[in-house]
Amino acid sequence: MSTERTPFEPAIDPHTHQFPERLMDAIRGSLTEETGWEFDHPVTRAGIEEILAAAGVERYVALPYVHEAGMAADLNTWLCKQATGSERLLPFATVHPEDENTKQIVRDAFESGARGLKFHCPVQECAPADPRIEPALSVAAEYNAPITYHGGTAPMFEDNPYVGADLFEELLDSYPEIRVCCAHMGTYETDRFIEFAREYDNAYLDTTFAMSTRAEETMSFEPASIPDERLIELSESIMYGSDLPNIPYPYREERAGLLARDLEKETYRDLFYRTAAEYLGLDE
Repeated sequence: MSTERTPFEPAIDPHTHQFPERLMDAIRGSLTEETGWEFDHPVTRAGIEEILAAAGVERYVALPYVHEAGMAADLNTWLCKQATGSERLLPFATVHPEDENTKQIVRDAFESGARGLKFHCPVQECAPADPRIEPALSVAAEYNAPITYHGGTAPMFEDNPYVGADLFEELLDSYPEIRVCCAHMGTYETDRFIEFAREYDNAYLDTTFAMSTRAEETMSFEPASIPDERLIELSESIMYGSDLPNIPYPYREERAGLLARDLEKETYRDLFYRTAAEYLGLDE
């Protein structure tokens, strides 16, 4: 039996989710209602890690978010506790723009082991550089912690006032000292977001959903619109991601399309490991 690793291994997955069961059920129910997607991946840490380990993922990030004030502190605490029993899990934290004392909520999370922040701009109804979350962004800068945003218009937010390239550019100009990632390749404004990755040292993208083999079917986006040359050119600013367990297809479909491109080994090492390690501030 061959033990040779694929170009995917070893990998870091910087875009997964873990929530308490009732909250996860609510999130999945909302997604199914909006999109028709159905989900069958396990939602427990053990179940998620079994899938990741089988694929060759050595470290992964769990990204939280909350839809209303008063939930973030407890969710951050829960996720950090999940990480204490895992050698793979890197927890992020979140805060709601209407929370009282957003600065303290984020500081407490970082002191408990959180490695970065996550904002889902459409769900949390805040722009990336919203003044209400400025205290949270200042704490992230203090801790040299990265921030991952759902800042693009896909898959159902094209008319949402809290997302889009213009608002993300305001963030990049206002906080050049913070590493920030726009998930899903910035779809549907990929050209603008790719330019951000080229122009701004602190701008990153992840491939989640947008570069899967099911992207055209699930979000009406064609991965081939991003040519190999762009991935090669910007491999130090683009990293793999999956959205596991909230994907309506097998985990392998997130990476299969990228692997089918037959890129050079160095490009794959960036996409699947090194860029995420740099973004996350890991020592590897």
